[in-house]
Amino acid sequence: MTFDIALTGLNAASADLEVISNNIANNATNGFKRSSAEFADVYASSALGVAHNAIGEGVRVTNVRQQFTQGDITFTNNNFDLSISGQGFFRMEENGSVVYSRAGTFGLDREGNIVNSSGQVLTGYTADDKGVITPMIDTLRVDPSDVTPNATQNVDVNMNLDNTVQVLGAFDVNDPNSYNFTTSTTIYDSLGASHIASMYFQKTAANTWSTYTFVDGNEVSQPGGDALTFNADGSLQTVNGAPGSTITTTNFAVDVGATPMTIGIDMSEVSQFNNPFGVNQIVQDGYASGQLNDINIDSEGVIYGSYSNGQSKAMGQVALSDFPNPEGLRQTGNSSWTESYASGAATTGVPGSASLGVIQSGSLEESNVDITAELVAMISAQRSFQANAQVISTADTLTQTVINMRR
Repeated sequence: MTFDIALTGLNAASADLEVISNNIANNATNGFKRSSAEFADVYASSALGVAHNAIGEGVRVTNVRQQFTQGDITFTNNNFDLSISGQGFFRMEENGSVVYSRAGTFGLDREGNIVNSSGQVLTGYTADDKGVITPMIDTLRVDPSDVTPNATQNVDVNMNLDNTVQVLGAFDVNDPNSYNFTTSTTIYDSLGASHIASMYFQKTAANTWSTYTFVDGNEVSQPGGDALTFNADGSLQTVNGAPGSTITTTNFAVDVGATPMTIGIDMSEVSQFNNPFGVNQIVQDGYASGQLNDINIDSEGVIYGSYSNGQSKAMGQVALSDFPNPEGLRQTGNSSWTESYASGAATTGVPGSASLGVIQSGSLEESNVDITAELVAMISAQRSFQANAQVISTADTLTQTVINMRR
């Protein structure tokens, strides 16, 4: 009996050493979560239960529990390296199955899919062609295609017209003395070609101005120009005699093959104060085509493509999953887990929502193994193994003594 009890102790200590060894071996494994062995005593029982003076029959391993504490964050130079600060797991697909991980060492495969070194594909919320995130979860992919051009449709003008300037006579675009001020901006057609849009401002009466719009030297404003009237406080009152703030150009042709254009010019931020003429800002919504230059991922997991034309577009959003009982997840290797009955069903959402943590691009979560603590635990397990081995040695000595007494 003593041999059997001591043998259970040896097996338990050996299992403890195996768990500790695995922790130490994975000290440098990104996203690894340490485990600890749990034990319980063993007693013989009968239909009447366990006697109050029963002697135990040893020890057994009841569980190997994973410890899902946060690992330290280390920074890298790869934007596709992702760490989670807080709760949650990366959701990935592998051969049609869903797996989960805290290891965020990702990159691109030849098809543009975001994958880890094991070929598991990161999943999340996809984006449409306009960069709008959809509620559909699928594998995430970086589209290397050029962003298509966008023709200018709207121009917003923020400026001040000097109220103190003199009233002028007939307008002539070729005569600088026939207008008070001018400004210009670049606009784009449907093929992405750039054009210069110029606006000329002529004071025609107190609180009244005419504005003339030209694109590449050709007038596109209404015949005779567009009339702006201002209130006594310097704010815009009417455009072409009607309440409102938008000037609409005529439909004009640009380059051969490009779609004819009509532009709305918002003048709501144009003022007429007793201050020098000044253009604060002119914003237009067109752009040329652009090549993909860089990929950035924000704290909410949105993947942005940055293009050579200064534009950026969302390509998708990383999804995170959490579980009622993460310790119940089934380990599958490669720093991955799968859902189990013990873990409960996954809840998936965007980073930073509900109980989910946030994403940090250009960083990785290290193992949560504390080498010092593991070495101390290893010494303790070693002492336990040695003590149980000593029990077997002592029991063997006693057995030999009994055998010798019979001789």
